[in-house]
Amino acid sequence: MCLQECDTNDLPDTIGDLHLADSTKGNRLGLAIYYRMDRFTAYETKTFALKKSLHDRVLTPAHERLIGTRVVDNETDHDLVIASFHAAPLTASNSLRRNQIHAAHAELMSMGGGLMSLMVGDFNYPFFTKSLTAQMKDAGYDLTLSDRRTYTRYKVFKGHFDFATSQGLNIESVETLPRGASDHLPILISAEYGLDAPAAGDASSPAA
Repeated sequence: MCLQECDTNDLPDTIGDLHLADSTKGNRLGLAIYYRMDRFTAYETKTFALKKSLHDRVLTPAHERLIGTRVVDNETDHDLVIASFHAAPLTASNSLRRNQIHAAHAELMSMGGGLMSLMVGDFNYPFFTKSLTAQMKDAGYDLTLSDRRTYTRYKVFKGHFDFATSQGLNIESVETLPRGASDHLPILISAEYGLDAPAAGDASSPAA
């Protein structure tokens, strides 16, 4: 489970059968990842700072905009990186958000080159997603939108803000769930391993 804009000081270590891998510490709009310990073994979690927008520099809401956890699937022995991502707000340019997305992918690659990856979060990119999808494909990633809009509070800003990029996985569906306490609707991603997905130990070791 990938979280954005959470108060990391109040996060419990467990939620049902989900265990907290880690959370960001350097910003109030916190990111966190939970995983099932009976299904996955977590090897490491890293947080990353990405290029700042003017909004970040003036209001300092976010320093770390990416958190990634490298896990092994105990049932299939597949090795992958799961990440929670929060792009700069709409006050920034699309080019800066694209820079952040590409930088985020590069940072996740540093956790293990050739690994499958799934990056989920608030991309703040409701417009021109077809162009972004094409750019992601050129970079070797799939971009998958949800079946319904994830933000509907204001007419001007309605759209798919929250989605996923992936590598080495087949995304079967991205379902928009009913609204909870957040102004963004949560999404549920169903995925399966690609035919060429490496098993644990087949990919290169994480960078030191």
